[in-house]
Amino acid sequence: MRILPIIRRTLAVLLLACSQPIFAEVIALNADHPQQYVVVKGDTLWDIAGTFLQNPWQWPDIWQVNAQIETPDLIYPGDVVFLTIGADGQPILSLKRGLRTYKMSPGIREVVVDKPIPTIPLAAILPFLQRPRIMETGEIDDLPYVVSGSDERLISGSGDIVYVRGIDEENDADMYGVFHQGDVFHDPDTNEVLGFEARYVGDGKIVAHGDPATLSLSHAKSEVLIGARLMPIRDDDYKMNFFPHTPVEDIKGQIIFVLDGVSQIGQYQSAVINRGTRDGLEIGHVLGVYQAGETIFDQVTEERRDQVTLPDEFAGEALVYKTTEKVSLILIMKAYRALHLKDKVRSIDRVTAEGRRDASR
Repeated sequence: MRILPIIRRTLAVLLLACSQPIFAEVIALNADHPQQYVVVKGDTLWDIAGTFLQNPWQWPDIWQVNAQIETPDLIYPGDVVFLTIGADGQPILSLKRGLRTYKMSPGIREVVVDKPIPTIPLAAILPFLQRPRIMETGEIDDLPYVVSGSDERLISGSGDIVYVRGIDEENDADMYGVFHQGDVFHDPDTNEVLGFEARYVGDGKIVAHGDPATLSLSHAKSEVLIGARLMPIRDDDYKMNFFPHTPVEDIKGQIIFVLDGVSQIGQYQSAVINRGTRDGLEIGHVLGVYQAGETIFDQVTEERRDQVTLPDEFAGEALVYKTTEKVSLILIMKAYRALHLKDKVRSIDRVTAEGRRDASR
């Protein structure tokens, strides 16, 4: 898997670009922030920033690149992040490189700990990156498909052979994810078809090319039916540049689908929103999530028939980690209250620190 080099290249370019900070907005510190923090295994940059800042996504704006440290843009367990205040009164986060080797007693062999911490918890999103879970309109029609099972089976499972049409023999992929088309994503305002759920059912390996090709199902989490679609599995097919920043456009959208069938969405869970690249969204954008205000009957009016929609309540923060033209996948970074289908998202710059503290009480 080639995740580390991608993270290294991305953060190197983006963090070095922040070596001369331009403060477009006030950087608010947590009231109980520490003066320094020692990085430990399992940390993320987002979590560390959250120990110092009320708005963790602002950490790139105040990151002080130390030119005396090799690869200062990467942070490792054992490193020390410390806070100072600049001449202009703005906070600065700086890095002191920690001990990255240890000796294995009673020998003298040294082991280098050289894996930097990620920006966000990768384990929460890798399943949705390695095996795509959203498809654009029309994309499914161009994918290879299962035309038959062996011995004329209509339903296949782990260890079975299926026959597939549409595999290009020049395609260098051997491993494929197998999907059924799931729910259709509609825009709640216009009813436009925005895309489809790709419901993952298993993996398979091409064992013989041709028309049809022969695929051996190495793993099936549910039944594989005739008509199931295939997408190649490649470790470097996805982008890892989860550099947190706020959208330039004024984004307003809604959660239209919750992955894995859960009814409530909490921290580090994924959801689909009805906004994509055509709306100005890109990977790394941070959005505020709002619990949609309930519509109730006014019990005080004489006939008690007046309907009133209560205000939306700020409920969390989310980061965009995958985009298509019309929809995007978001990861809930912080949930101050339960989130649900149809809750709203909008540009994070509309969220004040005071409102976020009030919402968490």
